[in-house]
Amino acid sequence: MGKTKYSVARVVTYTKQSIGKAERHNERKNKIYSNMNVDLEQTKNNVYYKTCDKSYNERLNELVDDGKVSLRGLKDNAKIFDELVLDINSDYFEKHGGYNFAKKFYEEAYHFAEKEYGKDNIISAVMHADEQNIALTEEYGKPIYHYHLHVIALPVVKKEIKYSKRTKDKSLVGKVKETIMQISHSKKWKSQKALDNEGNEILNDKGKPVLIKSYSLLQDRFFKYMSDNGYRDFIRGEKGSTAEHLTDLEYKAKKEQEKLQVITDKVKEQQAKFTENTSAIEETEKQKNQAQQKLNEIKKDVDAYKGYKGDINSIDVGKSKLFGKKVELDKDDYQNLVKYAKRGVVADIEIAKLKDENTKLKHYFNELKEKTRDFIRAIAYAPTRVVDFFKSLFKEEEQEKQSRLELAEQQRLEKLYTPAEREILANITDYDKDYLNRFKGETKERVEQGLIEEYRKQLEYQEKVNSPKYKKRRADRNAR
Repeated sequence: MGKTKYSVARVVTYTKQSIGKAERHNERKNKIYSNMNVDLEQTKNNVYYKTCDKSYNERLNELVDDGKVSLRGLKDNAKIFDELVLDINSDYFEKHGGYNFAKKFYEEAYHFAEKEYGKDNIISAVMHADEQNIALTEEYGKPIYHYHLHVIALPVVKKEIKYSKRTKDKSLVGKVKETIMQISHSKKWKSQKALDNEGNEILNDKGKPVLIKSYSLLQDRFFKYMSDNGYRDFIRGEKGSTAEHLTDLEYKAKKEQEKLQVITDKVKEQQAKFTENTSAIEETEKQKNQAQQKLNEIKKDVDAYKGYKGDINSIDVGKSKLFGKKVELDKDDYQNLVKYAKRGVVADIEIAKLKDENTKLKHYFNELKEKTRDFIRAIAYAPTRVVDFFKSLFKEEEQEKQSRLELAEQQRLEKLYTPAEREILANITDYDKDYLNRFKGETKERVEQGLIEEYRKQLEYQEKVNSPKYKKRRADRNAR
């Protein structure tokens, strides 16, 4: 009961198409839950700090229609919704007053979420109090529930839209045209450059800036906020840890994952050995059958001699004659008979040995299957959920990789192009992507240079045809 209490703050992203899954879970709209520890009789104890009387997508559409948020420039499969999950070990709440303490704790945690996202950008916030913690329930001998907070919010950032060089009034170029509240998960959760005590960038061995993951900073802020508001006796969560929030099945799968590869390798090794032994058995059976066939042929020859009678002493070795009760065979047949008889005995022993080993391998294989039963069951019951779960284990690493790529791209553009040229590229990327088809097969820099050059030619042409001198000359030409 004395294990360390950790605070956890993590973010899961959803598209407009996938948010329904989180909505059904958070709002308890399902009749059956993949988390088998959900006690629907206790759902009445769930606490809503912000309710949503319609679907999450309907609420999103309202905010867009009211001009409070913008989806401008986002693709259909863009990440629109954030699910912020705030959590502490169940034992922490049990030691400090249980359900009533948890309600107050997560009310303050909800205010932290308001500070992170903005009050108007939060769609729903609910504390779940109906998911039983099986391990602590067994330890305490009474029902212990895993209290945690789900917050569905929109990752909104302020974005200034500036006049481009396309505007007719050139005096407005570069000035702010409008400011929108843009939904952008990537900009909301950008990694930050690490700074030393003097405010200078910290560089790695390769001379590149060291980045601090945005979710790591979120963990820091959550821990500090709750501590500053009087909630202590816990420490900042281990980086990347979401152990208690996982369902029992997922958590068990995660714990078994470390053993799974070893078990899988052993299974493959035993399967290979099983196949090898099976082949050996088949080969031995083949040899036995061949020996039996030869024995049968010799037996036929022996039976053929049984009809003869005479004195064995009158028979020469190598002659096929039978006298009395004794049989004299051809020397080669006799030697073959002895050889195959011995081989048959050896084959029987070898077959028995291989069959015994084969039985042991089958038994061991079944044991391995039993050890991975929950994982196999999870794959059969919800393959997509299991795949998503394992993907989520590496999600933060992928986001970090994406942040590094974005930073590298920004540094590359800053190195190669002037601010004016970068603005041209930004405009082309936003509005003239069809231009890219004209530069297929070229390097990235060649494409960009070609786009800049073509864009400049268009601007020069527009300035030319709009100049007073050109208009006068055209008017004179039309008057002739």
